[in-house]
Amino acid sequence: MICKQFEMIGLPERQPKPREDGVTLMLDKGLAARRVEDVLDVSAEYIDLVKLGWGTAVITPDLQRKLAIYREAGIPVFLGGTLFEAFVLRGQLDTYRRLLSSMKLAHVEVSDGSLEMAHEEKLAAIRLLAKDFTVLSEVGSKDADKIMPPYKWVNLIKAELEAGSWKVICEARETGTAGLFRPNGEVRSGLVEEIVDHVGQHRVIFEAPKKPQQVWFIRQLGSNANLGNISPEEVIPLETLRLGLRADTLFEFFDREIASRANGQ
Repeated sequence: MICKQFEMIGLPERQPKPREDGVTLMLDKGLAARRVEDVLDVSAEYIDLVKLGWGTAVITPDLQRKLAIYREAGIPVFLGGTLFEAFVLRGQLDTYRRLLSSMKLAHVEVSDGSLEMAHEEKLAAIRLLAKDFTVLSEVGSKDADKIMPPYKWVNLIKAELEAGSWKVICEARETGTAGLFRPNGEVRSGLVEEIVDHVGQHRVIFEAPKKPQQVWFIRQLGSNANLGNISPEEVIPLETLRLGLRADTLFEFFDREIASRANGQ
C-alpha cells in the first residue's frame, strides 16, 4: 500500500492480497518469533507466502508461537521441500501428512531437488497431498552441475500442474547459483523464456534471492512477476523494485506522456 501522503502518477498496479500474480515468497531460515513480529510490522502486506527453509522447522524453538504469528497476519506458511524429501527418504510420507494436519498448515511443498525420485512417484505424491493441501511443487536440481534442458523443465512443470500443483517453484537455491542460474548467478535467460512461452508466468514462481536477479525478472516479466526465496530484509526493497521506486527500475514503468497530461502540460 502506498502511503497516502505520496501522490505519484502512473505507478504499476499491484493486486491486493490474496494475489495470484506478483507473489512474493519469503524464505524464513529460522527467525525468532519476536523477529517475525518485527518483519510483519512493516512487510506483512507485501508477503504472500512464507517457506520455513529446508528442515529449519524441526529445530526452531517455539515454532507454534511463530506459526501463530504468521497465521494471525493471514500469511500462509509451508515447510521446506527438503524436509518433505527427508520424510520420503524414510518411507514416512503418511507421517508427514499427519504432521502437516496437526500443525494446521494448509500448504505443502513437494520437491526432488536433492533426492533421486522417479517423476511418477513425485506426481503421485502431488496427487495425494493435493486432496488435503495446496501444493507447491518445485522443479530443478540443487546441484549446479546438473544442467537440465529447457524442454524437460517445461514438461515437468506441465505434468506437475496437471497433477494438482497450485504453482510450480523454479529452483535456484537460497544462493541463486543453481537451477535457473549459472554458478556465477547469471540468469539462464533462454530457459526462463522457454518456461514463460510454454507454461506462462502465472503458474510459476521464480526463485530470485539476489537483487540483480530480481531486477532481471521485473524488467523482463513486469512488476507482477512471481518471485521466491526472498529474504525478510529484502521484502520491502523488492516491492520498491516492483513499483519503479529504485534506481534499477525507475524508468521501467514511467510514462512521460501520462505524467505530462496529469500535470496539465
